[in-house]
Amino acid sequence: MFLGAVAALAASSAAAQTAAGPVKVRLDTADGPIVLELYTDKAPVTANNFLRYVDEKRFDGATFYRASKVPNAPEYGLVQGGLQNDPKRVLKPIAHEPTTKTGLSHVNGAISMGRTDPGTATSDFFICVGDMTYMDADPKQPGDNLGFATFGKVVDGMDTVKKILAAPTSPTAGEGVMKGEMLAKPVRIITARRETP
Repeated sequence: MFLGAVAALAASSAAAQTAAGPVKVRLDTADGPIVLELYTDKAPVTANNFLRYVDEKRFDGATFYRASKVPNAPEYGLVQGGLQNDPKRVLKPIAHEPTTKTGLSHVNGAISMGRTDPGTATSDFFICVGDMTYMDADPKQPGDNLGFATFGKVVDGMDTVKKILAAPTSPTAGEGVMKGEMLAKPVRIITARRETP
């Protein structure tokens, strides 16, 4: 009986370690695969929110719809994807996890949540092409200085991300800062699935 209890404890401990460590997710897109590593230990609220969308297959059929290029350096920027506030598919907004809390940063390949105000992130996310640390939280700045909530990174498929970034955009689509950044032909996310170790 004692050995059975020890074995059960060891199994539950191993499961807890697996659940708390990085989790890999593969996005199969119309332009190729992207493999993400999500930090459920450092950014649990944000990473687990993304995993819920994956596990419930809510990202299947979603798109990468935005390519924001850095002026005078179009090989750098970000690509944004998600459900674009589709009321039938988005879940409730999550609490904001600033980089000052997680210790993560918007470096090349980082995946982060799009938002308006802190605590409004739902399904839309972006991937950095090049270091974009100005998107990190900075308590010294005035106003909304909480930055964006990064929660993982691309570990394979940056060539796919760069292909999406280089795709043509519509000069008239989008509003505000997004005007001129909307992809002329959004890139479909065919499936989003956890990768088994």
